[in-house]
Amino acid sequence: MKKSVIIIIAIVSVLGIWAFTKGSGFYNTSIELRENATAQWGNVESSYQRRADLIPNIVNTAKGYAEFEQETLTKVIEARSKATSITIDPTNITPEKMAQFQKVQENMTGALSRLLAVFERYPDLKANENFKELINELERTENRINVERNRFNEIAKPYNKHLQVFPNNFFNSFIGNFEQMAYFEAKEGSEDAPDVDFDLGK
Repeated sequence: MKKSVIIIIAIVSVLGIWAFTKGSGFYNTSIELRENATAQWGNVESSYQRRADLIPNIVNTAKGYAEFEQETLTKVIEARSKATSITIDPTNITPEKMAQFQKVQENMTGALSRLLAVFERYPDLKANENFKELINELERTENRINVERNRFNEIAKPYNKHLQVFPNNFFNSFIGNFEQMAYFEAKEGSEDAPDVDFDLGK
């Protein structure tokens, strides 16, 4: 009887040490991976903010050349306002919140593309050095957005995988309560930055 108790105590002790070691390792690794992903999310937001910062200058420069295109300009300004009003807590990037964020950003891209298409018809505007530089900067920013989005997906993936594998999923339900992060899901054709080439050599 005494020997059985000792064996049971020994087994429980071993299991306790194993659970503590694995649990601590799971928690610490989860924190590290989540911090990596949230830091990269900051880079994504920074890229989108850079685009938002460029838009007022593009609109103001264009106004003097196309006073009657007010509807197009208004739609761009409204889309920018909506896009900058949607924020996501980087520690809680759910599929629903990601879809909402992507929708307003895609609307911004669409409005901006229409604006650029309209001003294709204004040779004086296309020759404006300030406007040309703004468009070049916009193109670089769009490319940066794509790069940072892809990097976020790459960094979020090991974090999500870490939470799902056994026994991490078991520990998470008891001590972690970490949430998986949603990925950016690119629409067909969105791997390329919007076409902002005015063919200025014409």
